[in-house]
Amino acid sequence: MPKVGMEPVRRQQLIDATISSVAEFGLQATTINSISKKAGLSSGIISHYFGGKQGLIEATVRYLLTNLKHELIKQVTPTTTPEQRLMLIIEANFARLQQRSDTTKTWLSFWAQSMHDVQLHRLQNVNSRRLLSNLVSSFKQLMGDDEAKLAAQLCAAMIDGLWLRAVLSKSDQDQFAHCEQLAKNFVCSLIKQYGA
Repeated sequence: MPKVGMEPVRRQQLIDATISSVAEFGLQATTINSISKKAGLSSGIISHYFGGKQGLIEATVRYLLTNLKHELIKQVTPTTTPEQRLMLIIEANFARLQQRSDTTKTWLSFWAQSMHDVQLHRLQNVNSRRLLSNLVSSFKQLMGDDEAKLAAQLCAAMIDGLWLRAVLSKSDQDQFAHCEQLAKNFVCSLIKQYGA
């Protein structure tokens, strides 16, 4: 009989092991056995908690998405200005967790697989819509609705592109910081160009 209160601990162990396995072997080569071995748990526990590998993969994506969301939420206060909030959105996307080698490899694997997997594609859309919605909300306080939507689309593309460029070039922390600053500079130029 499992110990009371161990489910959240075991779930997190399996999610961490999934990130590690995907980073090492890629998503397609990651198996229930590779995950359970890295977690130091029996493979049957994956089915028990997640219904199988697919359920665990989806839970891992949701975990990464939740961390991204919480990185922003913990910084925003009632007195945060729209400009500050835009900068915090960028910082959340370039946060330390988003730069870690295992996390970046896992994100890239998920993105690639989302083109072939309906559930992962749905989660990727949630992520994209959340980023766009956060950006539009802040930009609307600085410019007209049409300009805010355009600025948000441009900014989202810039954030994703700079992050991807930093990851694919196997950049160090300084390069991620440089890309973050480029994204912030771009936001400032958008405010200057379209702002009221």
